[in-house]
Amino acid sequence: MATVAHFEVHYTQYLNEKAEILDSLPPFAQDSKNLLPLYRAMALTRLFDKKAVSLQRTGQLGTYASSLGQEAISVAIGHVMVPEDTLLTSYREYGAQLQRGVTMTELLLYWGGDERGMAYQGSRQDFPISVPVASQIPHAVGVGYAIKLRREPRVAVCVLGDGATSKGDFYEAINAAGVWNLPVVFVINNNCWAISVPLEGQTHAQTLAQKAIAAGIPGEQVDGNDVIALQDRIHNGVEKARRGEGPCLIEALTYRLCDHTTADDASRYREQAEVEARWGFDPLQRLRTHLTQVGAWDETQEQALQTELTQQVEEAVQKYLGTLPQAPESMFDYLYETLPTALSGQRQAAIARGKTHA
Repeated sequence: MATVAHFEVHYTQYLNEKAEILDSLPPFAQDSKNLLPLYRAMALTRLFDKKAVSLQRTGQLGTYASSLGQEAISVAIGHVMVPEDTLLTSYREYGAQLQRGVTMTELLLYWGGDERGMAYQGSRQDFPISVPVASQIPHAVGVGYAIKLRREPRVAVCVLGDGATSKGDFYEAINAAGVWNLPVVFVINNNCWAISVPLEGQTHAQTLAQKAIAAGIPGEQVDGNDVIALQDRIHNGVEKARRGEGPCLIEALTYRLCDHTTADDASRYREQAEVEARWGFDPLQRLRTHLTQVGAWDETQEQALQTELTQQVEEAVQKYLGTLPQAPESMFDYLYETLPTALSGQRQAAIARGKTHA
């Protein structure tokens, strides 16, 4: 018997959970000023997230998916993409969306059940949030194929959860991306839980990154709570794809510190001690500790930042709460070029009912 191929899955981490530097920092991270925008974006994402949860708890927002503890992944993605690229998200990538021009008010409208929250005014290239698990992955392949046909210097970045890697959509998409050498970067937000199913209940594979091997594309792991490592590896994947060197798969290892959504109660299926232990890996605190240690951050700056960002969040919330509801007949406006007669009658009834309740 002969061995016909060898494969390896590499893992990247620069800052450990104690903010200790484990390896020579990549060039961009050697100047701490370059890390401040990352910290700011992570802090804004967390404040927005906390406020969104409180709005849901007070009946002012629908079911909401928190990104608590996973901010580094989305912030790194948003930081390396250019406006012309296309982001295809799952439902915890607020850090990327905010950096790409999606407003906090739009995100709140979306989770408040208002479809205008998906019509991003400042990020027209990006797809709306995908709640169905894995459906955005083949969409990313379609975007990548279009980019390649048009010979554009653009990239599609697709973010998915660990649970999505068990779906057929995922396998078919990465296979097609590999066959056609498409400019698509797949980023797995591996937060260890697919709702109530732990990772070991989802797959027998040692890593999720190794699933790329079957598709013939590069796959690697990165510490998903180390924003420096994330930016380094995602930037590498995006730029390779932009140069026509094809797709890649990046597995970002993190942990979901929150419930799956506000409709979930994670205490029913996982131990509180496990959650408390994982707070020690908090990506936001890790970067703040590093910045403080190198003299680039202090408590005065922290307080000023929190005050400024809190004001931004509150302004977005007030704009959301002050947005008039959509007209009820708008539900008929986007399915047909010419509305069928039967639905046309229903539309008129909706208009009349709306006037009655105005």
